[in-house]
Amino acid sequence: MTIKKFKTVMVFGTYDLFHEGHKSFFRQAKKYGDYLIVVVARDKTVLAVKNRRPRNKENIRLKTIKASGLADKVIIGNLRDKYAVIKKYRPEVICLGYDQKDFTERLAIKLKEFKIPGTNIYQLKPYKSEIYKSSKLKQ
Repeated sequence: MTIKKFKTVMVFGTYDLFHEGHKSFFRQAKKYGDYLIVVVARDKTVLAVKNRRPRNKENIRLKTIKASGLADKVIIGNLRDKYAVIKKYRPEVICLGYDQKDFTERLAIKLKEFKIPGTNIYQLKPYKSEIYKSSKLKQ
């Protein structure tokens, strides 16, 4: 299967306890484009979505991903508007994790609303999820 190259790919996540599953996610996403933007969830967003605080503060998670060298740009999410980064960067591709549900149900509708309906959305495959899943690694 040949994957068409796009320009900008965007991914979202908490990335607490950065692990091989996250690295695989970034590598898979990068196959869909030339420029990978990783959006790191804010601490308050993680608390609202997962009903718990991340172990590592947002600035630590941000620095860890930047240091990995796997992304072209690493940014922090917006507290007031979770779609702000999409509106600003207008990615051609958004890649979602295999277990990512929050904020994704209405994503296609929102993209049309923002007048960027050509954005492709892909759900990526897990990488050894029986081992490399943050919730399992925290135990």
